[in-house]
Amino acid sequence: MRPETRYAKSGQVSIAYQVTGRGPIDLVWAPGTVSHLDMDWEWPARAQVFERFGVFCRLIRFDKRGTGLSDRPTNAATLDERVDDIRAVMDAVGSGQAALFGVSEGGSMACVFAATYPLRTRALLLWGVQARWTQTPDYPWGPTREEAEKEIEQLSRTGIDREYVTGPGAGAGANADPLYLDWFVRYGRAGGSPAALAALERMNIDIDTRDILPSIRVPTLVMNRTGDPVAHVEAARDLAARIPGARFLEFPGATHGMLDVVDQVLPVVEEFVTGSRSSAYSDRVLATILFVDLVDSTRKVAELGDSSWRTLLARVNEIGQRTVADARGREVKNTGDGFLAIFDGPSRAIQCARSTREALGGLGLQSRAGLHTGECELMGDDVGGVAVHLAARISAAAGPGEIMVSSTVRDLVAGSGFRFEDRGLASLKGFPEQRRLFSVA
Repeated sequence: MRPETRYAKSGQVSIAYQVTGRGPIDLVWAPGTVSHLDMDWEWPARAQVFERFGVFCRLIRFDKRGTGLSDRPTNAATLDERVDDIRAVMDAVGSGQAALFGVSEGGSMACVFAATYPLRTRALLLWGVQARWTQTPDYPWGPTREEAEKEIEQLSRTGIDREYVTGPGAGAGANADPLYLDWFVRYGRAGGSPAALAALERMNIDIDTRDILPSIRVPTLVMNRTGDPVAHVEAARDLAARIPGARFLEFPGATHGMLDVVDQVLPVVEEFVTGSRSSAYSDRVLATILFVDLVDSTRKVAELGDSSWRTLLARVNEIGQRTVADARGREVKNTGDGFLAIFDGPSRAIQCARSTREALGGLGLQSRAGLHTGECELMGDDVGGVAVHLAARISAAAGPGEIMVSSTVRDLVAGSGFRFEDRGLASLKGFPEQRRLFSVA
């Protein structure tokens, strides 16, 4: 459920904040240029990131003054005022000391806070951050001042639009999911008006934290993507080198965000902040993974229309939840026109696939299913690992009405009464070796 939004007073300005998670460590999330606390929960992958932080910390998020749900003064906030906002929110939630996670432009205020209030800063973590955001004769990273002014002028006229988030140097990336881009544009527009964003970016042109970085005396972790189009990896490396004892970590990828590498980032952050990786966050177990999805769902949508299709999908979801529960499994996630579930025994997983196929057939729908048994990584409510990817590929190789399993599953249910048809060796995308697959007869 979406957490309650509260307000902290920073001078005469009300700063919106939300608190989630019950971990023993406080962690303050210092957002980038624009944010919107409520809309953060509308994109599932983004919401999941915040939920997973809450496994090991009490996560404190806020919208900077002038953005999101916070008050919107006519003047852009100075760096001093942004630091005051962090302090005001920490005071409001009774946090005497917290780790700071500065994202993009939010890293600037996080750095200044850490240098100014070392006793209240448990650790400093930075993602996609540069010491300054425009070039100077002694700083070769970022746009020139003229390029930045041109971008700000465009921002003042159109605000955040699709062209802005997919253009050269944009954080979202031109190849991002179209649905995500649509949400990202709405998020940016809800977070700040054209005039407010232009004023904020104009203020950011002159921000330069290089002189204060050597004053930071708290444990610091600097993280960056190799091909980040906003924060140059060498600029992030330079920033880390200026902070005494800072650790630098580089993650692959050419976007500004962390959604696609969060499985690698979160364990590192947890260990840096708490000193260990909790079993509540990550645990490896042997499980049978089942993927089920509908066959030719696009055609069915066209036949039924959106409204009738949504009604039918609700029935499909109910069937999936019931058959998984009857087989003593756990539904991990709904995939739109199917589901992913895990079981502690392959026999029950096969039985679930058969029951689901029969129930969906009663609705005039065909399904296909794929199963594999292997070591999985349980991450809160989610599941990951190579075994999950393999089960997904096996499901994709199944035909209409077919339940396809790996040789591992077939071997583990020997003597159970199930019969299998050998489908031979198959080349599965992403796996260098061919795999022998079997169809449940």
